[in-house]
Amino acid sequence: MEQTAKKKADTPKDKRQKLVDATMRRYGHSSYALIETLHSVQEAYGYLDDDNLRYVAKALRVPLSKVYGVATFYHFFTLKPQGDHTCVVCTGTACYIKGVPAIFSAIKKKFLIDPGETTEDEKLSVLTARCIGSCGLAPAVVLDGEIAGKVTPDDVVERIGRLIQNDT
Repeated sequence: MEQTAKKKADTPKDKRQKLVDATMRRYGHSSYALIETLHSVQEAYGYLDDDNLRYVAKALRVPLSKVYGVATFYHFFTLKPQGDHTCVVCTGTACYIKGVPAIFSAIKKKFLIDPGETTEDEKLSVLTARCIGSCGLAPAVVLDGEIAGKVTPDDVVERIGRLIQNDT
C-alpha cells in the first residue's frame, strides 16, 4: 500500500488539480481567493475532501481552520461526494412553517435517507439550506439547480422520482 501512495504522489498533477492551481494563480495566491478556489475544487472534484482543503490552506497560506470554516458555512459547498441528483430543501422560517418537516418525512419514507445523506446507489443526495431566498415560494426546494416552489411532499417525491427515472 505504501508503494501505491508513493506512486500517486510521483504522478503528474491531473487536469482537475491544474484547474484549481490556475484559479489560485489568477488571484495571485492571495487569501482573498479562498472562496473562488473552493468553488474550483468543488467543480473539479465534486466535493471538498480533506486533502484538497489542506492543499488550499497551504497554497493560499490560510489557516486550515479558516478554510474548513468557510467550507462548512456556505451551503453550496459539500464535504462528501454527492449523488447524481441533488435535492436541497430550504429550511428557512417561511419554508419550515409551510411544510418542510412533512417534505423530509416523505423523502425518508420513499428514498430511505435523511437530510445530509446520499442513497446507497448514489443516485440522490438530500441537502438543506438555511435559506434559498425564495420565501414567497415557500416551501421551496432546489432540484438539480432548479428552484421548485409551493411544493407538497408528494410533489417533491414525484419530481425526484422523475429525475432518477430519466437516468435509466
